[in-house]
Amino acid sequence: MVSAPHLDGSYPASLATDIDRADLSFNLPNPQDDRISEFEFQQQIDRAWQVCDRVDLQTEIWRGRILRAVRDRERRGGEGRSRSASGTVSIGFLNWLKDREISKTQAYSLIELADSADALLDGNLLEPEDVNQFSKRAFVETAQAEAEVQQIVSEAVRRGDKITRREVKQISDEWTAMSSDLLPVEVKEKAANNTIPMRYVAPLVRELEKLPAAHQSALQAEVAENPDVETLKQATAEAKYLAKYLSAAAQVQTLNHDAIDLESALEEALRIGCLNSTADLVNQAAQLEQAIAKLYTSWKRLNTLAERVYLDSGASTPNLRSLLSGLNPLSGEILELQLGDADGSFSRTVRLKVLGETIGEAP
Repeated sequence: MVSAPHLDGSYPASLATDIDRADLSFNLPNPQDDRISEFEFQQQIDRAWQVCDRVDLQTEIWRGRILRAVRDRERRGGEGRSRSASGTVSIGFLNWLKDREISKTQAYSLIELADSADALLDGNLLEPEDVNQFSKRAFVETAQAEAEVQQIVSEAVRRGDKITRREVKQISDEWTAMSSDLLPVEVKEKAANNTIPMRYVAPLVRELEKLPAAHQSALQAEVAENPDVETLKQATAEAKYLAKYLSAAAQVQTLNHDAIDLESALEEALRIGCLNSTADLVNQAAQLEQAIAKLYTSWKRLNTLAERVYLDSGASTPNLRSLLSGLNPLSGEILELQLGDADGSFSRTVRLKVLGETIGEAP
């Protein structure tokens, strides 16, 4: 039996006592014992893991509360160090984290977990002892879920169900699918009677939400006409690539002129069945433009720094001048880079020319 600190906001009378009570001790099965069946071995291991998961969850919640208390203590008097009414100076939140080697990101993640736990408890969705019904990841997923999903999960907890991340995901998927206006009635009916597994329905809803209404309607008509698993999988993939195409096309500066009709190009890609490749093509173009912009910025900065080092160096620094000479293939108007081993059969030399630029000009 494992005891852990209460989660109702009350502080333990003796921290040492609580630490002793939270000591874990398991009789784990011997992995070398052939007399234990694989099924029994996995059951014993899973039970031990779930206990650790729940105790770890309670520990993380309390760590979040501790960190929140330290942060809020500092906020009384501003950033850095704050001074209390008695005149004593309290240690700043960031310094407190540094002393314990905790990153700011990790700290605020724990504080968010504590806030979520308090919200679920204060909202009477859960009782303090209900936390023991959750795995850690299931609790976090529940805290981040829609209010309706939280309500359904809390009802399952009150029935005594153990809640894992799989159960929370399933409930969330069911709620997403059945409450969405984007699903045709034909699909909802088949999902309700389990003719179509819910794991195929929720992804379609999430992808449809990313699309404009005009593209939603075409896919909705498709799945309404053939409400089966294969059609749902195909529609989900199509919606995913549609969203990818529309998002990437808006970012590609090269395509921003009147001569290109992006919608008509999309329709043609759909008609001949190459939407996947077209979406990847446009996405790759967006990445290439970003790479070119980054390359240009780096090239300008490299030349500025090279000029500065050249002016500061001289005959007394032959090795530094040799370093600058070695970088010439990257700092001139023609950038040159050897890809692969120079003696290898797959070796390639890439040359890029920057036009209309004065080398050394400040960025």
